[in-house]
Amino acid sequence: MGRSTAARRSRRYRLDVTAAPYALIAPFFLLFAAFGLFPLLYTGWVSLHTVSTLDPNHMTWRGVGNYTALWSDHVFWQSLRNTFIIGLLSAVPQLLVALELARLLDRRLRAGTFFRVALLAPYATSVAAAALIFQFVFQQNSAGFANWALHLFGIGPVAWEPGTWTSKFAVATIVFWRWTGYNTLIYLAAMQAVPTELYEAATLDGASRRQQFRKVTVPALRPTILFTAIISAIGSLQLFGEPYLFGGSGQGINGGPDSQYSTLALYVYRLGFSSEHLGRAAAVAWVIFFIAVAVAGVSALIAARLRRSV
Repeated sequence: MGRSTAARRSRRYRLDVTAAPYALIAPFFLLFAAFGLFPLLYTGWVSLHTVSTLDPNHMTWRGVGNYTALWSDHVFWQSLRNTFIIGLLSAVPQLLVALELARLLDRRLRAGTFFRVALLAPYATSVAAAALIFQFVFQQNSAGFANWALHLFGIGPVAWEPGTWTSKFAVATIVFWRWTGYNTLIYLAAMQAVPTELYEAATLDGASRRQQFRKVTVPALRPTILFTAIISAIGSLQLFGEPYLFGGSGQGINGGPDSQYSTLALYVYRLGFSSEHLGRAAAVAWVIFFIAVAVAGVSALIAARLRRSV
């Protein structure tokens, strides 16, 4: 009796050791399969068909026709260019300013906690509220804050929303305002993890604060900078709320009268729910996915080179 009890306990112990880790992580994989993997695969299946939003259960096989049609779709290429341009206009200044703000906050400042919390306020603000605020900022008449500020320098009012480059700049400004504080805190956390011995050695060598920042802090932050650059690039591919709400109920879904600030994510919504071409919308969504995979692959190569260079 004692031996059988000990054997059962031994089996239960081995089962607990081998099966418990899988049982603990199973809920994540189940949720990912239901809400991540299945929608991804189903969207790929839909992209191979002609489907209308009005009758999504009726599908007509088209193969890669939805993908080949994108080659002659000028709105798709315009949205791709707009996504790239708005991403650059928002990400490059955003990361540079975030790096400088993190350098300032890394010093011992009075009310430092207040400033750090304040930097998260734009990130915590909803996209709708941010876009509404910037609609007033970029009003076309002189009542808008941007045109009022330009008037102080003798520059006439600018038609922000209808313009080709001005509209992109306005949308990029919204993205810049929302995400700079978030990236600042990421850089700040990375800066505070840099060993103090490196700064002490640089001080003994006679390096100034600015030189320490360039020669010690920035090299130590290269993986973090790469991470934020990747997140910003992928975030640009998903840019939807800012251009949609900036254009308002009239031109928001089109990305402007001439699609001058239409993004890929906005074009997916436009195809699927305005033009009712669900198959083409799914094809554009998979193009976004392929671009994101390419960005991740390039970043992995860069990260590997950075590790070898250390």
